[in-house]
Amino acid sequence: MKRMIFAIACVLTASVVLLSAGKKDKAMTKEKGVYVVNTTEIAKDVMGYEGPTPLKVFIKGNKVQKIEALPNNETPRYWNAAWSHLQKAWDGKTVKAAKTMTVDGRTGATYSSDAIKDNVKRALEYYEKNKK
Repeated sequence: MKRMIFAIACVLTASVVLLSAGKKDKAMTKEKGVYVVNTTEIAKDVMGYEGPTPLKVFIKGNKVQKIEALPNNETPRYWNAAWSHLQKAWDGKTVKAAKTMTVDGRTGATYSSDAIKDNVKRALEYYEKNKK
């Protein structure tokens, strides 16, 4: 009986170790020295006027390289106004500087602007906590 309990405990422990080792980070990947943080999951509570507004933030050498918008349901007129105004605001900034920047949003597209800024902030915080 003791052997069976020991065997079951070993199998369970091995299973937990294997499952945790196989976990992939869906929010951040690294390719050729570039970290890409996808805010789809880490900022799903960040809302524009019409719902979530996920982004991809590209970071290399601890500096923001670029930001890409992912599909969302914002009204194109307002989203495009906010996006064209904010898209390059963080480019070339260190993560530390980018996190503390005060960036003005686009007048008339406040919800979209705020969502972009919040997504970028979440991505930078995630990067700092999880980079390897």
